Amino acid sequence: MHLFKTLLKSVREYKKPSILTPILVAFEVVLECVIPFITADLVNQIQAGCEMSVILKDGGLLALMAVLSLTFGSVAGATCATASCGFAKNLRKDMYYNIQNFSFENIDRFSTASLVTRLTTDVTNVQTAYMTIIRTAIRCPFMLIFAFVMAFVMGGKMAWIFVVLVPLMALGLFSIIRKVMPMFKRVFKKYDKLNGSVEENVSAMRVVKSFVREDYEKQKFNAAADDVCRDFTRAERFIALNGPIMQFCLYAVMVFTLTFGSYVIISTTGAKFNVGQLSAMLTYSFMILMSMMMVSMVFVMITISAESAKRITEVLNEKSTLTNPENPVYEIPEVRIDFDGVSFKYSAAAEMNALSDVDLHIRSGETVGIIGGTGSSKSTLIQLISRLYDATEGTVRVGGRDVKEYDLETLRDGVAVVLQKNVLFSGTIKENLRWGNPDATDEELVAACRLACADEFIEKFPDKYDTYIEQGGTNVSGGQKQRLCIARAILKKPKILILDDSTSAVDTKTDAEIRKAMAEFIPETTKLIIAQRTASVENADRIIVMDGGRINAVGTHEELLKSNDIYREVYESQNKAADDGPADGDAQGKAGDGHAEE
Repeated sequence: MHLFKTLLKSVREYKKPSILTPILVAFEVVLECVIPFITADLVNQIQAGCEMSVILKDGGLLALMAVLSLTFGSVAGATCATASCGFAKNLRKDMYYNIQNFSFENIDRFSTASLVTRLTTDVTNVQTAYMTIIRTAIRCPFMLIFAFVMAFVMGGKMAWIFVVLVPLMALGLFSIIRKVMPMFKRVFKKYDKLNGSVEENVSAMRVVKSFVREDYEKQKFNAAADDVCRDFTRAERFIALNGPIMQFCLYAVMVFTLTFGSYVIISTTGAKFNVGQLSAMLTYSFMILMSMMMVSMVFVMITISAESAKRITEVLNEKSTLTNPENPVYEIPEVRIDFDGVSFKYSAAAEMNALSDVDLHIRSGETVGIIGGTGSSKSTLIQLISRLYDATEGTVRVGGRDVKEYDLETLRDGVAVVLQKNVLFSGTIKENLRWGNPDATDEELVAACRLACADEFIEKFPDKYDTYIEQGGTNVSGGQKQRLCIARAILKKPKILILDDSTSAVDTKTDAEIRKAMAEFIPETTKLIIAQRTASVENADRIIVMDGGRINAVGTHEELLKSNDIYREVYESQNKAADDGPADGDAQGKAGDGHAEE
């Protein structure tokens, strides 16, 4: 019932067609059940030698009832389509809106492929089930009850055969459903893996082609597809038993009715049972058993969609682990950042902390470099500032206040992050840049791109700032993507700017120009620069050296060269590489200046 109530919240403005559909279906069923009764009476009157006026009168009534039944059925079909499609639209919207509120911790619980499956395949299954419920699932019981009553009215004791057969059919149906439910539960999880395989392959297509792994990826996909196929085939084999069972019952009843009914008519010369009653019994027998077949199909559809419904409600009921306080603060007074005894792990089940015992104090307007090896939790540290995650222990403060006291939108609006994985969306360069400031003028866009050293390649494009960016920015190079993302962040005019290894694909000269421009354009902004190259952070006010989720050292470039082994080792290895030949960053930067990176 909880699942049902959760889903019904998405009906909303489609309540009227949802309620109107079963009402129209009820009228349709009543007319269909009355028609055989009138037909039987007309057959008996014709057999008795009635006048043509009686035939015309009853025939006209039957035609009118048939037209009305058709009308009710057609209108019910239209309202049913409106209700089910609208319900599916609202479900997708509600899921999508809730996903937008998820924290990173919430998103980590669902894979991207799983969320896509839930928004598409699962919603389609539930939509079909909803359409079936408000029309077919209403029609069948009504038809069953009316036909059952009319069968007893017209056939008397002969109708007891339905009392025997219906429970047997229901038992067979229940057995099938009980068998296939666990199968569908497994198959939807395998659907997620299949979609995950496709998503991973498409997003990493360049890597696949670079390593000539197309055959391997095909085999992996085929294995996943075959696995889904096997489970679906097993489930469908059991469901397929439903048809033969129902057909057997249908023909058994028809044979019984024809044989026994004909015998009674002949033996009593129509005194206890006549031809009209026999024709009505055959029609009601067909109605009852067809209704049972439709009921079985409804249950099969509901069985398939039940697991989909559970998966949808999991997303709808998921509450963000990051919420606003009761009385949030809507203004960041100044932007000093304090970490007091902060430890963090990504889940309660994790055995080790990603960050441990972090004490760090960053002054307002200060430029701080963060350096460390892979897995030293540099990115994790900065994600706590804008509450992408919450600290497991200790307190993170911005402007002297715990970040948990701020309104989430206010806090994140004051922080601009250029991530390691630079993301551009399908649309023009202008549209992508205005993510930083929707109201930015063209002049402001150009100024920000100059600061990010992005204008030099934009001006070379035929359409300049109206150049269309493909999904994921696949038609621009890595270096170009990074500079566009930096320009987008600058447009935001943030109080805190975080560059998470965001200049790795540009050469050292461009890197230096970008840092110089930011220092001059936004001097009051507190800047945190995560980098692999010491050259990117050596002019920072202070440099933080991370190691194993802890702060190993804090100091200026000169201080760390003298006192810190980790920093000195990184610096010397990179400068030795520079003496021997072009550094990796320079090579990447030069590659990044082209229109596309292969």
